[in-house]
Amino acid sequence: MPATRTWLKNPLAIFTANGLDARGGLVVQDGLIVEVLAAGQQPSSPCGQVFDAREHVILPGLINTHHHFYQTLTRAWAPVVNQPLFPWLKTLYPVWARLTPEKLALATKVALAELLLSGCTTAADHHYLFPQGLENAIDVQVESVRELGMRAMLTRGSMSLGEKDGGLPPQQTVQEGEVILDDSQRLIAEYHERGDGAQIQIALAPCSPFSVTPEIMSASAELANKLDVRLHTHLAETLDEEDFCLQRFGLRTVDYLDSVGWLGPRTWLAHGIHFNPDEIARLGAAGTGICHCPSSNMRLASGICPTLDLTAAGALLGLGVDGSASNDASNMMLETRQALYIQRLRYGAERITPELVLGWATKGSASLLGRTDIGELAVGKQADLALFKLDELRFSGSHDPVSALLLCGADRADRVMVGGKWRVIDGQVEGLDLKGLIADHSQAARQLIAGV
Repeated sequence: MPATRTWLKNPLAIFTANGLDARGGLVVQDGLIVEVLAAGQQPSSPCGQVFDAREHVILPGLINTHHHFYQTLTRAWAPVVNQPLFPWLKTLYPVWARLTPEKLALATKVALAELLLSGCTTAADHHYLFPQGLENAIDVQVESVRELGMRAMLTRGSMSLGEKDGGLPPQQTVQEGEVILDDSQRLIAEYHERGDGAQIQIALAPCSPFSVTPEIMSASAELANKLDVRLHTHLAETLDEEDFCLQRFGLRTVDYLDSVGWLGPRTWLAHGIHFNPDEIARLGAAGTGICHCPSSNMRLASGICPTLDLTAAGALLGLGVDGSASNDASNMMLETRQALYIQRLRYGAERITPELVLGWATKGSASLLGRTDIGELAVGKQADLALFKLDELRFSGSHDPVSALLLCGADRADRVMVGGKWRVIDGQVEGLDLKGLIADHSQAARQLIAGV
């Protein structure tokens, strides 16, 4: 029996991330886009299902390339509301060290559900906390991703440089290098899917220059090369970090990255704010990726990522919401809007268009994760779609539907499809008891702060 073909017919507007004319809609079959129809075109053969998209703006599923799911438990916590990065971290580390598997599962589900409702279909998470009892943190996250039916790049983070050795993290949050590398190999063998359509992928992600040793950075790069997985870390987020690298290693951040074997196309970096012109040129020549996290950068007063300079040099660029304790949301549409506005402050209104920024959130973000099967609407790509309606008060009087998503502040998708399956229908996550999740998660958040 032939698989059902679904025609998403004649959308109000559609952004393909590649310039294709798709005004007639898309045909989906077996989880893939099999036809892209220009205005007035009909499917090449009958479709068993027709979805009338005349009230919807269709986008490729948004792709979040940097997050810390566990941080949804410490949003808007008063002691850190007005702190920059280093004191913010020092205040929160002891709280995060109390994380349990049950609390991590709830935090992960909340982050994923929030992302999904914002039109995000693929998310990268940077989890680097493995206190006693939470050694299987990534395994916990895998289950939550599968439950929500999204795609994820789960990065096996690490911290190996504790306070007693001159690092920032407290000792109960750091691990020995051998433990980190052994678990990294186990996770790749057990969960990493390769090729088009992958749901779960694993990358290696030592946390930052101020929380891991150069030895674990070098060993992670060697292991990633050997097993052909990607590398991720925070870099050049603040001037404090730059000072730390100069004092401890005698190197600026990009020189340090190069010294441990990380400067290359396998690597994508979170933040990437404080680079000089020579460093930007080197990152571009190496084909290294940068994840721009505008809300977090504004919240912590870290600075503005030099996006157009980086892309002009050849670097790849995507977007991320960052941890939900420095944003404090997990909403990719709002993040894309924020990127539009903060980058206009740096480069001007004429150069930073809604289409450019939506491209960063889709095809650009896919490139950071090394994926060519998602992030755009074309024949053969995964049927990962976000559909938005413009029927709320905030959109009344708007004229260009794609621009209206960002300029008028869309924040919730009406429908979301992952691999040809509807995961959000009428603004609700399929099969998820959202009220129950919020109640359980809120209780877990209170317990974490209280040390219960």
